[in-house]
Amino acid sequence: MSTALIVGAGAGLSAAVARLFAREGMRVGLAARDAEKLAAICQETGAAAFACDAADPVQVVRLFEAAEAALGPPDVVVYNASGRARGGLLDLAPEAVRRGIEVGAFGGFLVAQQAARRMLPRGSGAILFTGASASVKGFPNSSAFAMSKFALRGLAQSLARELAPQGIHVAHFVIDGVIRAAGRPEPADRPDSLLDPDAIAASYLHVLRWVERF
Repeated sequence: MSTALIVGAGAGLSAAVARLFAREGMRVGLAARDAEKLAAICQETGAAAFACDAADPVQVVRLFEAAEAALGPPDVVVYNASGRARGGLLDLAPEAVRRGIEVGAFGGFLVAQQAARRMLPRGSGAILFTGASASVKGFPNSSAFAMSKFALRGLAQSLARELAPQGIHVAHFVIDGVIRAAGRPEPADRPDSLLDPDAIAASYLHVLRWVERF
Protein backbone atom coordinates (compact mmCIF):
# COMPACT_ATOMS: atom_id res chain seq x y z
CA MET A 1 0.00 0.00 0.00
CA SER A 2 1.51 3.32 -1.03
CA THR A 3 -0.76 6.15 0.16
CA ALA A 4 -2.12 6.64 3.67
CA LEU A 5 -4.45 9.30 5.03
CA ILE A 6 -4.66 9.71 8.81
CA VAL A 7 -7.66 11.72 10.00
CA GLY A 8 -7.68 13.20 13.49
CA ALA A 9 -3.92 13.58 13.54
CA GLY A 10 -1.91 14.86 16.47
CA ALA A 11 1.35 14.42 18.33
CA GLY A 12 0.58 11.01 19.87
CA LEU A 13 -0.55 7.84 18.13
CA SER A 14 -1.14 9.51 14.77
CA ALA A 15 2.41 10.84 14.74
CA ALA A 16 3.78 7.38 15.54
CA VAL A 17 1.73 5.85 12.73
CA ALA A 18 2.86 8.58 10.32
CA ARG A 19 6.52 7.99 11.16
CA LEU A 20 6.23 4.25 10.67
CA PHE A 21 4.25 4.48 7.45
CA ALA A 22 6.72 7.01 6.05
CA ARG A 23 9.64 4.73 6.92
CA GLU A 24 7.85 1.96 5.05
CA GLY A 25 7.82 4.12 1.93
CA MET A 26 4.22 5.31 2.02
CA ARG A 27 3.04 8.74 1.01
CA VAL A 28 1.28 10.11 4.09
CA GLY A 29 -1.43 12.71 4.52
CA LEU A 30 -2.43 14.06 7.94
CA ALA A 31 -5.73 15.81 8.65
CA ALA A 32 -6.73 17.82 11.70
CA ARG A 33 -8.95 20.77 12.47
CA ASP A 34 -5.79 22.79 13.14
CA ALA A 35 -3.36 21.81 10.40
CA GLU A 36 -0.68 24.16 11.72
CA LYS A 37 -0.07 21.89 14.72
CA LEU A 38 1.10 19.20 12.29
CA ALA A 39 4.07 21.21 11.01
CA ALA A 40 6.69 19.35 13.06
CA ILE A 41 5.56 15.84 12.17
CA CYS A 42 5.15 16.84 8.52
CA GLN A 43 8.71 18.17 8.45
CA GLU A 44 9.95 14.96 10.06
CA THR A 45 8.07 12.54 7.80
CA GLY A 46 7.43 14.48 4.60
CA ALA A 47 3.69 14.13 5.16
CA ALA A 48 1.18 16.57 3.70
CA ALA A 49 -1.15 18.39 6.10
CA PHE A 50 -4.81 19.18 5.52
CA ALA A 51 -7.30 21.13 7.62
CA CYS A 52 -10.58 19.33 8.21
CA ASP A 53 -13.35 19.05 10.78
CA ALA A 54 -14.13 15.36 10.48
CA ALA A 55 -17.72 15.87 11.62
CA ASP A 56 -18.49 18.24 8.73
CA PRO A 57 -19.64 16.39 5.58
CA VAL A 58 -18.57 19.17 3.23
CA GLN A 59 -15.11 19.44 4.76
CA VAL A 60 -14.58 15.67 4.59
CA VAL A 61 -15.41 15.63 0.88
CA ARG A 62 -12.98 18.50 0.31
CA LEU A 63 -10.33 16.71 2.36
CA PHE A 64 -10.44 13.64 0.18
CA GLU A 65 -10.42 15.69 -3.00
CA ALA A 66 -7.39 17.66 -1.81
CA ALA A 67 -5.55 14.60 -0.52
CA GLU A 68 -6.18 12.68 -3.73
CA ALA A 69 -4.93 15.60 -5.82
CA ALA A 70 -1.76 15.89 -3.72
CA LEU A 71 -0.97 12.25 -2.97
CA GLY A 72 -3.13 10.05 -5.17
CA PRO A 73 -6.08 7.87 -4.13
CA PRO A 74 -5.74 6.47 -0.60
CA ASP A 75 -4.77 2.85 -0.10
CA VAL A 76 -5.25 3.04 3.65
CA VAL A 77 -7.29 5.46 5.73
CA VAL A 78 -6.90 5.68 9.51
CA TYR A 79 -9.64 7.31 11.57
CA ASN A 80 -8.11 8.51 14.81
CA ALA A 81 -10.36 11.43 15.69
CA SER A 82 -12.35 11.48 18.91
CA GLY A 83 -14.14 13.93 21.12
CA ARG A 84 -14.57 13.51 24.84
CA ALA A 85 -17.00 15.21 27.20
CA ARG A 86 -16.10 14.24 30.77
CA GLY A 87 -18.43 14.30 33.73
CA GLY A 88 -21.33 12.69 35.46
CA LEU A 89 -24.69 12.29 33.79
CA LEU A 90 -26.27 15.29 35.51
CA ASP A 91 -23.29 17.54 34.84
CA LEU A 92 -22.76 16.91 31.13
CA ALA A 93 -23.66 19.70 28.73
CA PRO A 94 -25.88 18.21 25.99
CA GLU A 95 -24.13 20.18 23.25
CA ALA A 96 -20.73 18.87 24.36
CA VAL A 97 -22.08 15.32 24.27
CA ARG A 98 -23.51 15.90 20.80
CA ARG A 99 -20.17 17.20 19.58
CA GLY A 100 -18.30 14.25 21.06
CA ILE A 101 -20.54 11.77 19.26
CA GLU A 102 -20.30 13.70 16.01
CA VAL A 103 -16.51 13.65 16.07
CA GLY A 104 -16.08 10.18 17.54
CA ALA A 105 -18.64 8.29 15.45
CA PHE A 106 -20.35 10.35 12.75
CA GLY A 107 -16.98 11.58 11.52
CA GLY A 108 -15.87 7.96 11.21
CA PHE A 109 -18.86 7.28 8.99
CA LEU A 110 -18.14 10.31 6.79
CA VAL A 111 -14.47 9.42 6.38
CA ALA A 112 -15.18 5.75 5.71
CA GLN A 113 -17.78 6.66 3.10
CA GLN A 114 -15.35 8.84 1.17
CA ALA A 115 -12.59 6.26 1.51
CA ALA A 116 -14.84 3.49 0.20
CA ARG A 117 -15.92 5.58 -2.78
CA ARG A 118 -12.30 5.62 -3.89
CA MET A 119 -11.34 2.08 -2.92
CA LEU A 120 -14.27 0.12 -4.27
CA PRO A 121 -13.57 0.79 -7.97
CA ARG A 122 -10.08 -0.64 -7.43
CA GLY A 123 -11.29 -3.53 -5.28
CA SER A 124 -8.60 -2.94 -2.65
CA GLY A 125 -7.78 -0.82 0.36
CA ALA A 126 -7.97 -0.73 4.13
CA ILE A 127 -9.92 1.43 6.58
CA LEU A 128 -8.64 1.38 10.16
CA PHE A 129 -10.54 2.76 13.15
CA THR A 130 -8.94 3.65 16.48
CA GLY A 131 -11.17 2.46 19.30
CA ALA A 132 -10.73 2.33 23.07
CA SER A 133 -11.61 0.17 26.03
CA ALA A 134 -14.73 2.36 26.12
CA SER A 135 -15.68 0.66 22.84
CA VAL A 136 -16.66 -2.45 24.79
CA LYS A 137 -17.34 -1.29 28.35
CA GLY A 138 -18.57 1.93 29.88
CA PHE A 139 -16.93 3.67 32.82
CA PRO A 140 -18.31 6.12 35.39
CA ASN A 141 -18.28 9.74 34.22
CA SER A 142 -17.47 8.62 30.69
CA SER A 143 -20.88 7.95 29.19
CA ALA A 144 -20.47 10.37 26.29
CA PHE A 145 -17.13 8.87 25.27
CA ALA A 146 -18.53 5.35 25.59
CA MET A 147 -21.48 6.21 23.34
CA SER A 148 -19.20 7.48 20.59
CA LYS A 149 -16.78 4.56 20.85
CA PHE A 150 -19.54 1.93 20.96
CA ALA A 151 -20.99 3.51 17.81
CA LEU A 152 -17.61 3.52 16.08
CA ARG A 153 -17.13 -0.17 16.86
CA GLY A 154 -20.58 -0.93 15.44
CA LEU A 155 -19.73 1.02 12.30
CA ALA A 156 -16.49 -0.91 11.89
CA GLN A 157 -18.17 -4.29 12.36
CA SER A 158 -20.88 -3.47 9.84
CA LEU A 159 -18.46 -2.12 7.26
CA ALA A 160 -16.15 -5.10 7.66
CA ARG A 161 -18.97 -7.42 6.66
CA GLU A 162 -20.21 -5.15 3.89
CA LEU A 163 -16.89 -4.28 2.28
CA ALA A 164 -14.74 -7.39 2.78
CA PRO A 165 -16.40 -9.28 -0.09
CA GLN A 166 -15.45 -6.34 -2.32
CA GLY A 167 -11.79 -6.34 -1.37
CA ILE A 168 -11.80 -3.61 1.31
CA HIS A 169 -10.39 -4.60 4.69
CA VAL A 170 -11.83 -2.87 7.77
CA ALA A 171 -10.23 -3.16 11.22
CA HIS A 172 -11.06 -1.70 14.62
CA PHE A 173 -8.31 -1.42 17.25
CA VAL A 174 -9.27 -1.39 20.92
CA ILE A 175 -6.66 0.73 22.70
CA ASP A 176 -7.03 -0.45 26.29
CA GLY A 177 -5.26 2.26 28.21
CA VAL A 178 -3.73 5.73 28.07
CA ILE A 179 -1.13 6.34 25.38
CA ARG A 180 2.20 7.90 26.28
CA ALA A 181 2.66 11.39 24.84
CA ALA A 182 4.74 14.51 25.34
CA GLY A 183 3.36 16.48 28.24
CA ARG A 184 1.73 13.41 29.78
CA PRO A 185 4.08 12.25 32.57
CA GLU A 186 4.14 8.67 33.78
CA PRO A 187 2.35 8.40 37.16
CA ALA A 188 4.94 8.05 39.90
CA ASP A 189 2.97 5.29 41.59
CA ARG A 190 2.40 3.38 38.33
CA PRO A 191 5.59 3.27 36.30
CA ASP A 192 5.29 1.84 32.78
CA SER A 193 1.51 2.18 32.95
CA LEU A 194 1.19 4.22 29.75
CA LEU A 195 0.98 2.55 26.36
CA ASP A 196 3.77 2.88 23.81
CA PRO A 197 2.45 4.63 20.65
CA ASP A 198 5.18 3.08 18.52
CA ALA A 199 4.10 -0.41 19.56
CA ILE A 200 0.49 0.39 18.68
CA ALA A 201 1.58 1.79 15.32
CA ALA A 202 3.43 -1.47 14.66
CA SER A 203 0.17 -3.34 15.20
CA TYR A 204 -1.54 -1.17 12.58
CA LEU A 205 1.25 -1.93 10.12
CA HIS A 206 1.11 -5.63 10.93
CA VAL A 207 -2.58 -5.71 9.99
CA LEU A 208 -1.86 -3.92 6.71
CA ARG A 209 0.92 -6.32 5.81
CA TRP A 210 -1.39 -9.24 6.59
CA VAL A 211 -4.04 -7.75 4.27
CA GLU A 212 -1.53 -7.48 1.45
CA ARG A 213 -1.04 -11.25 1.52
CA PHE A 214 -4.58 -11.88 0.32
